[in-house]
Amino acid sequence: MPGNEPKTNRMKLETVEPLGQRVLIRKDADKKITKGGIQLPDNIEIPTITGRIVAVSAQVENDDDFPIRQYDKVLFNPKHAIPVDFEGDNQLFVVPVEDVVAVFRASSK
Repeated sequence: MPGNEPKTNRMKLETVEPLGQRVLIRKDADKKITKGGIQLPDNIEIPTITGRIVAVSAQVENDDDFPIRQYDKVLFNPKHAIPVDFEGDNQLFVVPVEDVVAVFRASSK
């Protein structure tokens, strides 16, 4: 019957908060050309990639064993990264903190 269709109340997703020992990372754009000017093929597999920490779970934030904070640039293994279906050109991933292998820090010199 017309007019009896169920109302779809779609909630707009505004934030993503990782849980457990996870962080939310915005992956950096893939590099297609090396610093030396060599063109990389599209199907090249790189085992680790870089990105910025967007959000840190409360568990990671309160654990001194993980010196990771929001906005840090990190190197991470994407093997266990879970893509977040949040935006059209999806670059957001929920990543287990143990897959974050390095944090880039500014030199203190």
